Amino acid sequence: MATISTASSSPFPEEQPPSSARRPSLQEETEHLRAAAEQLRAQVAELEVRARARPRIALAEGILVERYRLAHAQEAFRLLRRASQRANIKLHQLAAAVVRTPGPAPGAGVWLTGRVRLPEPGLAALGAGPLDAANQGAVLGAALRRVLTVTGTDMGNVQLLEDDVLRMAKHAGLPRHFTDYFAFVEGNTSCSRAAEAGSQVTVKEVASSAGFDDETRRVILTSGSRACHSIPLLDDRAAVRGVISSHHARPLTGFTQAQLRALQDTGRTLGEWIRWHQDTVLLDALEDLHQLALAVRP
Repeated sequence: MATISTASSSPFPEEQPPSSARRPSLQEETEHLRAAAEQLRAQVAELEVRARARPRIALAEGILVERYRLAHAQEAFRLLRRASQRANIKLHQLAAAVVRTPGPAPGAGVWLTGRVRLPEPGLAALGAGPLDAANQGAVLGAALRRVLTVTGTDMGNVQLLEDDVLRMAKHAGLPRHFTDYFAFVEGNTSCSRAAEAGSQVTVKEVASSAGFDDETRRVILTSGSRACHSIPLLDDRAAVRGVISSHHARPLTGFTQAQLRALQDTGRTLGEWIRWHQDTVLLDALEDLHQLALAVRP
């Protein structure tokens, strides 16, 4: 029996339906390129964070390996990480303390002998009720909320001064590309000017201010900020410990004297707290690290 074919016997090919694919529009291509650029900026910012932190951590690892005769740097890193987690502080902060603090005497049971503990600072000016002064994130968050309340905005950030560089430590209402770009600040911003002068700085309109380079201005404006105000964090010795900045969706006309005083009180309260935290919580973490290292030393 002959096999019956189901294929068409027509000499003409079947008409194919039109393809659903289409070229993306110029707007779509632009959005794609913009998204790709933002992703690259985020990757560059992350690499910068690692590049800045890694040498300090590596130096601390080397100190610990030599001091406690550890088997390898990975063991030192594990001890650093554990001590930083127990103290609820950043790993790079503890590593920096290891590097800059003279080591314990050979065979000493404690790192810092005869240390006088500072009294816990008052935090009432932050208007947040009872706070755990040892909790860095909670205190920084309360200070930032206080500044945003006084200045009437929902965008702002806290930067801590470390090795003469302002490092982003807390933020609210700001997009990723802003926080990545300003992860570390050394100049050309209102926050750096506030830190240098030790006084509050207001930028009433970012678009027309001469205090920013073109790229910095672009990042700020594309983040939805049209104006900003920066408050230095001064301790009781008038040393600058960092900066809090508020960002505003509209140009500013200025603040009242009452607002400026409230912002100054907040800045001084947080500045004194940072000094206490570094002289108390951070040094406690060093002592904990010392005990952990003694426990594993061969």
